[in-house]
Amino acid sequence: MKALITGATSGIGRDMAVLLAKQGIDLIIASRDTEKMKQLAKRLPVKVKIVTVDLSKAEDCYCLYDETKSENIDILINNAGFGAFGLSWEVPLETELNMIDLNIRAVHILTKLFLADFRARDHGYILNVASSAGFLAGPLMSTYYATKSYVLRFTEALHEELRRTGSNVKISALCPGHVETGFDQRANVKHSIGGLTSRKVAKIGRNGMFRGKVVILPGLLMKLTYFGEKFLTEPLMLCAAYTAQSKKR
Repeated sequence: MKALITGATSGIGRDMAVLLAKQGIDLIIASRDTEKMKQLAKRLPVKVKIVTVDLSKAEDCYCLYDETKSENIDILINNAGFGAFGLSWEVPLETELNMIDLNIRAVHILTKLFLADFRARDHGYILNVASSAGFLAGPLMSTYYATKSYVLRFTEALHEELRRTGSNVKISALCPGHVETGFDQRANVKHSIGGLTSRKVAKIGRNGMFRGKVVILPGLLMKLTYFGEKFLTEPLMLCAAYTAQSKKR
């Protein structure tokens, strides 16, 4: 088997690469940081192809597909993404547009392109890394929450379409809460409580992906939060979200 992982130089993407390599799955890893990818490739006991791209640019998404479509990829993991913290009018518009391009457009393009190949072979796995943020609106991280909601709902819809048409292709959304990665630093927020290690989240994500689960919730806290949200009104959820996020300043 062979897997393509975006954003593989740190956090969930890096640990997913390590876990899949231990299973003997060859890898293609894609990010902007060539040196970090080379360092990761040296640690892995499988064949690793490196593709340097900036997936916030649509043309690089297509280039990544064109460069790897002949590799007979079995697994696509859309992991690249970032967040930004602050009142909406304080976050630069350019930052938000870049986030939308990476968190949404890149995921959409790569999913659509590889899904066509997977359906033609009637085999393959797609894991889109969303977030528990995708289940609600997120004051103080409004654009990030909205992008993850898109990824989650897009993935759920495709999962149902594949199921209804009897396809053997599996697509899943991984929805972790806080994960101990470099995300907080880039998003400019304080460390959140209750975080899981990226390795644990990657392991849960991998297992759920191979089982064909549509929504993968790592950790008991996220499962309880997910079900608890169903019993709260929208104004209460917005108030709770703002209060929780404000503590990250």
